[in-house]
Amino acid sequence: MAEDRFDAIIVGAGIAGCVAAYKLATEGLAVLVIERGNYAGAKNMTGGRIYAHSLEKVIPGFADEAPVERKITHEKISLMTSDSNFTVDFTADALGVAGQDSYSVLRGVFDQWLAEKAEKAGAEFIYGIRVDDLIVRDGRVGGVIAGEDELEAEITILADGVNSLLGQKLGLVTEPPAHQIAVGAKELIRLSPEMIEDRFQCNPGEGAAWLFAGDATHGRIGGGFLYTNEDTISLGVVATLSDLVKGDKPIYQMLEELMNHPAIRPLVKGGTLVEYSGHLVPEGGYGMLPRLYGDGVLVVGDAAMLCINLGYCVRGMDFAVSSGDFAAETVIEARKAEDNSAATLKMYEEKLANSYVLEDLKTFARFPHFMESTPRIFNEYPEMIKKMMLEMFVVDGTPAAPIRKRMMPAIKEVGLLTLARDGWKGVGAL
Repeated sequence: MAEDRFDAIIVGAGIAGCVAAYKLATEGLAVLVIERGNYAGAKNMTGGRIYAHSLEKVIPGFADEAPVERKITHEKISLMTSDSNFTVDFTADALGVAGQDSYSVLRGVFDQWLAEKAEKAGAEFIYGIRVDDLIVRDGRVGGVIAGEDELEAEITILADGVNSLLGQKLGLVTEPPAHQIAVGAKELIRLSPEMIEDRFQCNPGEGAAWLFAGDATHGRIGGGFLYTNEDTISLGVVATLSDLVKGDKPIYQMLEELMNHPAIRPLVKGGTLVEYSGHLVPEGGYGMLPRLYGDGVLVVGDAAMLCINLGYCVRGMDFAVSSGDFAAETVIEARKAEDNSAATLKMYEEKLANSYVLEDLKTFARFPHFMESTPRIFNEYPEMIKKMMLEMFVVDGTPAAPIRKRMMPAIKEVGLLTLARDGWKGVGAL
């Protein structure tokens, strides 16, 4: 290899890019990561959740040194109306068992730690630089163009996030349609660790993950989320772009009203706003996967649309970690074979296909369409649950009818047949 040519150039210092850089550097390859933000994680949202199994494979015992916030031991799911909240709250020792545990993280902090690990292993990082284009010769990607500089590489890894413009220029990625993309907004609210533990009934070092459907997005397709960090709360909303534009509430107003919802307001009372951010989220699942490789190029993480929202569970970080891991393995094997062709780099997709990543995306491939085609989940069903719960818990001196008779009016408003059809479709999609 020439001195001015890298084994790999990675565009983007998110989780996928940093994991790939770390693994390549530990194998002694010459790696350059180019990030347009001022530091790794600068362009990512303020927080989220990582399932530990994926990064544990790359960096065993990572949670002992990484800046994770809290181990998630409480799972909460809510159906909201404007003045009610029905919540399922689940906790179990099994949620904290190694290999199936998960942690809340703040990406701006967590990604910097990953980048530092990669740098210590030998990877080079350049910040504050935007990659404008790719070097393409005879149909083969040979590096990147940033301003007036051309940087050459045997293989280029695109980790440039949702709506990858570089991937689109190559024809690997198509601009995602509005119904497959969601817009997210999030606030980071500071509270003392003791307040968080009291309000969410958590032990020190433990926390909750909470998802909301219904009034969190004013009936639009999407939902709200809350993650407890060490001394902050990540509170946000995500709404599908195609449905969001049909309503009269912008995403920032939805977030403001969620924060003031009767069920949420006491939890954030006395908190201080630390940060506000927005982000695009790929939500089309398996149906929006692009072509993942080409001559001299691989696509990873959000750029590869590796994300899934199942309503009760949102995953993306573990997919990003594994895609960066598999991309690095592919580059290592390709460099040993001195063959950077698409025929060789195809093994990246094969590694994903033989792992949980594409298996899980395939398993739940129909769920995004189910959510999109069943808007009742976000309006009629929360209202139905509210009326049913009121029939159960309101005692006003009126003679009580049997529970079945009191429940049926609320159910009939939606329709028994409709309820059965939606239930069947939902089970089938999952």
